[in-house]
Amino acid sequence: MKKVFVLDTNVLLHDPRAIFSFQDNDVVIPIVVIEELDTFKKGIDEIGRNARQVSRILDDFRQQGKLSQGVKLEQGGSLRVELNHQSPQHLPVELIASKGDNRILATALNLCHSQKELPVVLVTKDTNLRIKADALGLTAEDYETDTITIEELYNGEQELAVEPGAIDAFYAAGELALPDGARVYANQYVLLKNSANPSQTALSRYNRQKNALVPVITVKHGVWGINARNKQQQFALDLLLNDDIRLVTLVGRAGTGKTLLALASGLERTIETRTFARLVVSRPVFPLGKDIGFLPGDIEEKLKPWMQPIRDNLDFLMGTSAATPRGKGRKDLQSLFDLGMIEVEPLTYIRGRSMPNQYLIVDEAQNLTPHEIKTIITRAGEGTKVVLTGDPYQIDNPYIDSSSNGLSYVVDRFKEEPIAGHITLVKGERSDLAELAATLL
Repeated sequence: MKKVFVLDTNVLLHDPRAIFSFQDNDVVIPIVVIEELDTFKKGIDEIGRNARQVSRILDDFRQQGKLSQGVKLEQGGSLRVELNHQSPQHLPVELIASKGDNRILATALNLCHSQKELPVVLVTKDTNLRIKADALGLTAEDYETDTITIEELYNGEQELAVEPGAIDAFYAAGELALPDGARVYANQYVLLKNSANPSQTALSRYNRQKNALVPVITVKHGVWGINARNKQQQFALDLLLNDDIRLVTLVGRAGTGKTLLALASGLERTIETRTFARLVVSRPVFPLGKDIGFLPGDIEEKLKPWMQPIRDNLDFLMGTSAATPRGKGRKDLQSLFDLGMIEVEPLTYIRGRSMPNQYLIVDEAQNLTPHEIKTIITRAGEGTKVVLTGDPYQIDNPYIDSSSNGLSYVVDRFKEEPIAGHITLVKGERSDLAELAATLL
């Protein structure tokens, strides 16, 4: 049945082309949304760019007809900027009528009362607005064209029971043909278990080119002083050290070793083996808690607090901190920065760059939108490896959540691509206290 979808501002800021996602239904944009877009259009961030793109799309439709009367969409529906139905007559007195969200809610309610032949649906990414709409008897939905349920997110591994003798044959031949009926993704990790003796196991990765399971890379003496402490960390190192896998996503809660493993592998492939020309580490600039305002100093001094977590990990790996007597202490961390072999910078300046033959690590990638993630990955030039790490349960960006963030989006979209690999790290290894806090709190 044909419906009328009323769009909130945050839907258009999240996806400027959301107008085209409702097939042959009617799309209504309240006039207050246009006013709110105007307040965002001067921003130089992703939100500002999206606001400007929405304005350009609407301006193109304006040239095809009057937006107040409705303009036909290619899918068969129509697009209308709603000027009427603004009165707060159906709003309870507890809601401030002049507030933008409540004016959008009033528009949807009035449309619902005036044209009862077509169902009216309010589409918003604002949880509270959906709650208010439901309380007033109005149907409200989240905009979910690019969301992935976090509980169902692909974890990158599975278990598989095999016939007795198969594991011995796997080690002897260096590969094992994929058993009939097994369903695995490209570069998915498989824990092989002897069906007759479950204590006999083997770690393997599915190689789509060979259509076979192959052994996981084992590093006897560790990677830059770091050794895997559990099977997921072994899987992660296998992905990070495999030059054929150009996009790696590591998901896990705090303390599981995502960033440390990525940095250790990046140093190994850049400094030791010289496979890549430079190690580039970046992260989005989002504060935890209330921001402290502008920071003094030049650009390097301003960015130091944001990039310090990365420097802490590098100090740990280089053996330059008091807590790390072991490590590559013979290397001078600052000299590697001076030579340009290591570069730490915010994602603010990555747009427009071309990055060939580099090992690019993006930390805290859960704070990025799908479009921002696309912008980063499309910077990768010939020979570049991109590593995205993050925890979808710890998001500081107010415009995304655990289901709509760019990291989860990439994991889901690339799970069948042989050039990409993913693993979800489960066990915390930072300290007993950190693991207990992550579990209990």
